[in-house]
Amino acid sequence: MAEKILVIDDEEATVNLIGILLERRGYEVIKALKAEDGLRKAYRHQPDLVLLDIMMPDMDGWEVCRRLREMSDVPIIFLTARGETRDIVRGLEMGADDYITTPYENEELVARVRAHLRRSPRPNISEELVFNGGDFRINFMNREVWVRSELKHLTPKEFNLLGVLVRNAGRVVTRSELVTEAWGEEYANAIDSLKLYIHYLRQKLEVDPNNPEYIMTLRGVGYRFVSK
Repeated sequence: MAEKILVIDDEEATVNLIGILLERRGYEVIKALKAEDGLRKAYRHQPDLVLLDIMMPDMDGWEVCRRLREMSDVPIIFLTARGETRDIVRGLEMGADDYITTPYENEELVARVRAHLRRSPRPNISEELVFNGGDFRINFMNREVWVRSELKHLTPKEFNLLGVLVRNAGRVVTRSELVTEAWGEEYANAIDSLKLYIHYLRQKLEVDPNNPEYIMTLRGVGYRFVSK
């Protein structure tokens, strides 16, 4: 089966040229001319790699990258005319795997695509993780959490925190790692807020929030999600 590459760019001519280039190499190309459409197609088609522009009118590439990273480890390559060092650093720190500035050589683009596909297992954006014999389920595509057959209503910040903990089940996640992975680098100084949000999560998820069975505290270090 051909590997699927999602191209998100509001310039139709650019998308079509990339499509021709990659289809000739045997890839299946999924095209999106709007950011929101790109996110929908990412959820629907589960691409093996995403090529992403930054400057789009409905939603910039930074935000698209952030939302994709909430769901998946799919390789993301920024493909953009913005070539300043600060933009490259920002893109990589947000979770992109590579950053290519235009103009570029076609063979370089193809080579980088191949390299990232070789290094990365096929992502699963619609992943659902199940713990405790089915009593705890989290679906990353639908952003739903079910505990003891009851749907729990979490805020986006709460869900992102829980998602990082669950993906690292059994391992202690430090406080600084937790806030930056869940909320982004711009929240690196928001550690003081973390304790309050963990409290909110325990109120919603635990039978007895004072004696949690899922989210444990390692005092002075961070938190751990207990997998059963």
